[in-house]
Formats: sequence, structure tokens, C-alpha cells
Amino acid sequence: MSTEETAPVAHSNFIHEIIDSDNVSGKFGGRVHTRFPPEPNGYLHIGHAKSICLNFGTARKYGGKCNLRFDDTNPTKEDVEYVDSIQEDVRWLGFNWDGLYYASDYFEQIYQFAEQLIQKGLAYVDSSTLEEIRSQRGTLTEPGQNSRFRDRPVAESLDLFRRMRAGEFQDGAHVLRAKIDMAHPNMNMRDPLLYRIRHAEHHRTGNTWCIYPLYDFTHGYSDSIEGITHSICTLEFENHRPLYDWLIDVLDLYHPQQIEFARLNLTHTMMSKRKLLELVETGTVSGWDDPRMPTIAGIRRRGYTPSAMRAFCDEIGVTKFNSLNDVVVLENAVRSDLNKTAPRAMAVLKPLKIVLTNYPEGQVEDLEAINNPEDPAAGTRQVPFSKVLYIEQDDFMENPPKQFFRLAPGREVRLRWGYLITCQEAVKDPATGEVIELRCTYDPETRGGNAPDGRKVKSTIHWVSAEHAITAEVRLYDHLFEIANVADIPDGDDWKSHLNPKSLVVVPKAKLERSLATAVPGYKCQFERLGYFCVDKDSQPQAIVFNRTVTLKDEWAKIQKKGG
Repeated sequence: MSTEETAPVAHSNFIHEIIDSDNVSGKFGGRVHTRFPPEPNGYLHIGHAKSICLNFGTARKYGGKCNLRFDDTNPTKEDVEYVDSIQEDVRWLGFNWDGLYYASDYFEQIYQFAEQLIQKGLAYVDSSTLEEIRSQRGTLTEPGQNSRFRDRPVAESLDLFRRMRAGEFQDGAHVLRAKIDMAHPNMNMRDPLLYRIRHAEHHRTGNTWCIYPLYDFTHGYSDSIEGITHSICTLEFENHRPLYDWLIDVLDLYHPQQIEFARLNLTHTMMSKRKLLELVETGTVSGWDDPRMPTIAGIRRRGYTPSAMRAFCDEIGVTKFNSLNDVVVLENAVRSDLNKTAPRAMAVLKPLKIVLTNYPEGQVEDLEAINNPEDPAAGTRQVPFSKVLYIEQDDFMENPPKQFFRLAPGREVRLRWGYLITCQEAVKDPATGEVIELRCTYDPETRGGNAPDGRKVKSTIHWVSAEHAITAEVRLYDHLFEIANVADIPDGDDWKSHLNPKSLVVVPKAKLERSLATAVPGYKCQFERLGYFCVDKDSQPQAIVFNRTVTLKDEWAKIQKKGG
């Protein structure tokens, strides 16, 4: 079992408590300046959304500033595509940056800091192989061993470092290391690597540089240069904080405060960027923006809203302990938001034909339907009603159990916004015995769904007019992983064997009410009784595609699950 437990919902934010205390004491002169520093080596996921909301939201709360800074120190893995997507994600979540920066903006200045460390005897060029360096690092219980190059003269290290910059050496020939303490109990303080040689073209600086600083070396100096007050990081950087502090203090630079918080972990959700990349590269998903992916691009395409994401991040709070949050909390935030904003429409995913035998031939009525009962300003729409309709196959049972109240032979139900109808006959396919058509009667005195004599019906079902319906592809998305805690998958296990085979079910010929005929990509609505849906970017004018964003609660499904 994982050491993580499903966390109770919290609304705490200890970081804001720290900032409140800093402001009272006058630390940083009452300034609040944060930053969001992603590496542009992939698409951001839901975990990054929490960090975006925290950093930008904190700056907004205190009337401060927040920078967007790209940690672009590894040219072999970074790309402009990711830079562009990250900016789009931040804007979509409802934020804008006060300054747009790149770690590469500071390459020259950081290089000069490195030379200062060498001149102070606090860094040296190590010509050992990476294998040798790893073998000498020690363990959590045993000290490391000094490199044979640790006492290299300052002048020699400085000369080699400058020649490294000049491109005289091949990748791996030398590295620059800090000289701290190989017996330090914190492994990150055992002469960490600061620079490595990498002959690779950078997406911004081209071939200007062939040596690149590592993240731990770059991060604190970038914060210091930008005047960041509170450098908010995820919890895995807590053990890196002593190095962050040491690098700044030994050069007597402006010193931001690093604060760590627990990263976001969700049930049924993979957060490993490396494994998400594998899903994309193997074609397991259609791309980084596949609506099953936990990327911000994926959830945006699926139909999640930025306000729901912000509400979710606020709901789970900011804590110091790792926990596993139930994805239901996120889905409920999406439901709550869309319930207030999404117009309603009727759609039938598994059509079953109904013929109203006593409805006048050729007659068509326009029934008035409320667009959103939560928003009176949304108004109403006209829904055509005719002799031949479609209902859901699941809304009819020939021999229903006790707690099934929908349509059955001899039973009366209400059609949403329409009439009361009674099933008279089920027509079957002679070859298969499958019910292919229902012959029903309607009560013309019940337009709007209410009977003048006050009789009650126990069920209301949705429908569409067969003559006026549009045909659409509907993609029903579910969790990408069957296992709740993806972190529980053992090392060496085939983690892809835990993928949910029903994470995508395609309904090729759903029948939708005509009001949806002109819906454009990104349009969101509720299919009544079915869930919330969003028009996908794959849609064409005559071939619309809807993605299911999130389901509605289904009482009958609950009954079936309980064995009722």
C-alpha cells in the first residue's frame, strides 16, 4: 500500500499565513512577488494548474506581482511548442504575468556567479566521469568521498571553466561542482553539479552556449535577480532548500524565501510527464490534448472550465503533507460550475424509435423549453415535437423490475417539456427479438407535462423529434486508469496494463435536438439527464463531435449497483 491516504477536503493555506506574518514584520517591505517557473519540455498537467493558481492567485490576493519564467536550461528536451502551450494554459486559467522571463535571459549573469564561486574557492571543475561522481556520492547513512579533483587550484579550475564555455571539450569531459561538504547529511549538499557541457542548439540562444547550468544552480539566482519574495515550490524541493540558501548567501545576494507545499495527486490520474509522453508517443492517446489526458490542454478540450479549476484548487487547499485527492472533488467542481452556466439541450445516445399512433400525421409543434433553470436570463428555446420521436433505449424495459419507473408496456411517462405518453406495443425484430420500435399514444391535454385531472407519473424522460434531429458523434470519456492510486503500481510493473479499456467509448450516431446544429468547438451544454458535453475541435459543419465532460448522477445506476 502507498503511504498516502485519501485526504479530507481542506481549505487551509499555510503559505498565506507565512506571507501575512512577513507583511506584519515588514519583511520584504510588504512586497509580494511570486513566480511560476515551468520547464518547457512538455505540456502542463493538472498538478501544474494548482501551482499556477497558487502563485498567480497569491500575487492577486496581496496586490503583488507574479512572473512567468521558463526554466530553459536543458536544450535537448525543450521546444517553442511547449513555451507557447504553457502561455496559453496560464491565460486560460484566468491569469496574466507581470513579467515574462527565461532562465536563458540570465545565462551570462549566472555564468559570472559561477566564476565568482570558483574564485572564492567554493567551486571546482571536476574531470571525473559521471559514473565516478555517482559512485563517490555516498548514501543516506554513509558519507561521500572527495573527488580527486576537489583540490584543483582555483586558477586551473577557472581556466578549464572558461575553456568549457569556449567549446574546447566534448560533452561529459568536465563538470563544474560546488565545494561544500561530501559528508553533509543532506545529499544535495555533497558537492552538487552546477554546470555541464552540452553541445546542443537552444531554442532561444541557438549555439551561443555549449555549457548549461543545472536547475538547482539556476533557480535561486533567477529568483534573486527578479526580486522574488516568496519562491513557492513543491515539497520535493524541501531538501534542496539548503543549497538554494547556500548559493545565494555565499555571494551575498538578495535572498528570497523558498516555501514548499504538497503537490497535487489525484485518483485515477497519472502525473508523470515521462509516462504521459510515452502515452502520446505510442499512440495510446491521440495527443497531449486528448481529453483523457490530465494535461491542461486535455481538460480544456474535454470541456472543463477555468473557473471550476480555480474553485477546485481553492477547495483542496494548500498543505505540507502529501495526500491523494479524490478525482470526484474535481468532477464536482466542474459539475457545480457548468450547472450554473451551461445551457440545456436534449440528446439521445442510443436511439429507440417511438411512433405516437394518435398524433396527427404531418403535424409539428414547437414546444417551449427552458435553457437553464439555474439562470433565468438564459431564456427559452423552441423544441420541435412530431409524430415520430427517439428516446433512449435504456428508458424502456419490457419486463421492468420493481424500482424501474420509466417506460414499459402499459405505463405512462412524461416527455420533457412535452406530453404524457403511454406505451401500447413493443415492436420486435423478427430475426433477433430485439425491440426496435414502440407504439405509444399521447394525451393532447397534457402539453407541458401536466395532466388536467391531476394524475401523477413517476418518471420524466428526454427525447428528440426524429424528423428534426441532427446526427452527431459523441465521445464518452472516463478515467484513463482503472486503479485509483496510480502511485501504487509497483516499480517494474507494466503500468499501462492498468489503463481503463473503457476510457473512451464512441457513439457514432447519436440524435441531438436541432438547436445544437450550429454549435462550434468549445461550446458547452448539458445533455439533459446524461451529463455535460463540449463540442470537440474535430467537428465539421455537417459532422459535429461532442465530448462528454462529466456525467450527471444516475439514480438508477445507483440502484443497480446496490443490487436493487
